[in-house]
Amino acid sequence: MPKYHIWTIGCQMNKADSAHIASYLEQCGCSACDRAEAADIIVVNTCVVRQSAESKAVNKLESLRHLKRQHPDLSIILTGCLVDSNTADLKRTFPHVDLFLQPQEWSVLEQWAGEFTAEGTEITEGLGNRDQGPGTRGPVTAFVPIIRGCDNFCTYCIVPYRRGREKSRPMDEIVCEVEGAVRRGAREITLLGQNVDSYGRDLPGKSDLADLLTELNRIKGLARIRFLTSHPKDMSRKLIESIAHLDKVCEHISLPVQAGDDQILWAMGRGYTAEDYRRLVREVRLAIPGVALSTDVVVGFPGETVEQFQRTFDLLQEIRFDTVHVAAYSPRSGTWAAENLKDDVPADEKKRRREAVEVLQEGIAAEINSKLLGTTVEVLVEDRKKTKWQGRTRTDKLVFFSDAVDRMGQLVKVEIKNTSPWSLQGRLG
Repeated sequence: MPKYHIWTIGCQMNKADSAHIASYLEQCGCSACDRAEAADIIVVNTCVVRQSAESKAVNKLESLRHLKRQHPDLSIILTGCLVDSNTADLKRTFPHVDLFLQPQEWSVLEQWAGEFTAEGTEITEGLGNRDQGPGTRGPVTAFVPIIRGCDNFCTYCIVPYRRGREKSRPMDEIVCEVEGAVRRGAREITLLGQNVDSYGRDLPGKSDLADLLTELNRIKGLARIRFLTSHPKDMSRKLIESIAHLDKVCEHISLPVQAGDDQILWAMGRGYTAEDYRRLVREVRLAIPGVALSTDVVVGFPGETVEQFQRTFDLLQEIRFDTVHVAAYSPRSGTWAAENLKDDVPADEKKRRREAVEVLQEGIAAEINSKLLGTTVEVLVEDRKKTKWQGRTRTDKLVFFSDAVDRMGQLVKVEIKNTSPWSLQGRLG
């Protein structure tokens, strides 16, 4: 039986794609293994949104050259956002790679599998329906892509060029997939898309994300619904009201701001001002008391002055997010910013700004989480780490507790005994 190993870096969409590939390879008669050295097939699923992620992917590919020389029959598949429609340069750079697979280009995987396995023709007939497969990260939670691609073309972002334009999946197909995941033990699903707020615009009848959430909220056995990621210019009042009133939709919203200065936001092509963003946050918090907000920030964008960075810093200090993901700008070849703007903020200044945001956010997160000390929270148990069970609250707080009973997949009440900026410790209430 051939063995496969998948290495994944990047967003949750990449993780969902890797789960999709894994499930299909198992249909082809393959089995998973933990070590690349023991595999007959290695899948490298890449991200190029940040330079650090791209460098890790390239280093991983380079490390496989020696393995390929030792085992010429080893098959290496490269996928993710490192792969675009023009693979000639990639083939020259990585000649040891056997298949270059653009994100969700399942027909190419289908053709390759037909050549790789003796049963390929019979097995691959059903690949077109694999979107109804599990997309799971375990027995308790499942990632479900609902819209692929992106139409926003933010000037710094490579995603639209690698994943294409927006294409929504039919609602009945998504409902079918979620029902299947629940039958297999999933208690929580996370809907995925580069911009989930655009869901349904290209579908007949113009159903939207709020309509989809309403349908999924009816599924018996499903306890929680999350979604990633929203765009501030596209979040509607209807969606906010749905989050507020649907009992299974968690009170946690990822809402990337990217910058707090209007000129930088305009240069990024974000389509809103800092005041627009503040107004949206006020509307969300008024409709959903206790909502947890996470955001993304880019520092050191071309032309960003100290004063402009300070406006971003002030916005973060004012809004007080539960989580902030901060990255220093790095030019992505093929994007408008890389082709037209000079990367003129020095690396040491980018580092200073990034670290300033990290220190600020650590203090804010510590204060927010400290308010949960002594309270009892509902936790969905997802995993066990050494001697402790691990799960999350509806507001996406990571919680650890000890118990000798098997709690996997259960909703339990935990009294919080200790807090930190990153997690909570407690005991069963």
